[in-house]
Amino acid sequence: MRGTGAGLAARWDRRTRPPARAAQYSRHTLEQAKDKPKKKRSRRRKLLYWLLIDLIVAGTVIGLLLHKPRRYHPVNPPADANGQAVHPYLHRDLASQFYNNAQNQRPFTMIVLDKLLNEAIAVAQWPHETEGVTFSKPEVLFVPGRMVLMGTADVQGADLVITIELAPRFDEEGLFNIDVEKVVIGAMNITPLAKMVGRKMYLQRLEELPSGPEDLRMKIAGSLLNQKPFDPVFEVEDKWVRLKEVEITEGQLSGRFVPARKPSSSE
Repeated sequence: MRGTGAGLAARWDRRTRPPARAAQYSRHTLEQAKDKPKKKRSRRRKLLYWLLIDLIVAGTVIGLLLHKPRRYHPVNPPADANGQAVHPYLHRDLASQFYNNAQNQRPFTMIVLDKLLNEAIAVAQWPHETEGVTFSKPEVLFVPGRMVLMGTADVQGADLVITIELAPRFDEEGLFNIDVEKVVIGAMNITPLAKMVGRKMYLQRLEELPSGPEDLRMKIAGSLLNQKPFDPVFEVEDKWVRLKEVEITEGQLSGRFVPARKPSSSE
């Protein structure tokens, strides 16, 4: 009877005690249940980190685009300008001087001052709208070796200051080119993108114009947008002059011209 009782007790114990494998499964399930809140917290933390990074990047980009350069001080047009098309500095000083010197057929030097040039630009009719973008408040600065063009572009209500730096150069054959050194919106440098888009626009425009690349405006555009140098010979009524040298110093641009023959392509 004793043996029988002990056997019954052992069998009862085996029945009531959970198997070792089941106990391990229960512990594993319990540990997983404990880990789920940790994983959720970790996932949420990562999402918050990425959201914070996105906000910082977006804020930085917006800040760079809306940045106003310190040197940008466009001239306000006078109250009595009344949409005046041509400032006396342009037609009385620069244009008349250039025409008279060209007719004399002697070497001469033209000097342009950015202060007076900006006053002349300010009285023109601004703003101008192109492709849905409104341009206003232009300014030209002459700094050593470069010409800086600046202006405000209104893009869907946001005023962005665009800066373009140009460097005039002559090659060994005397051909003239205007290199686009830098294109900046606010404080963001977009030079490679601007050059790519500008070249594409130039090639499309070239196909549409009947005058072709020999038109002076297209020559200048080709130099700016397609890095294509051109022969700097200009017609002034019945005379021709050649640009031989350009020097840009602080606040001043000087160009030296000499008499030239009529280009063979124009005969």
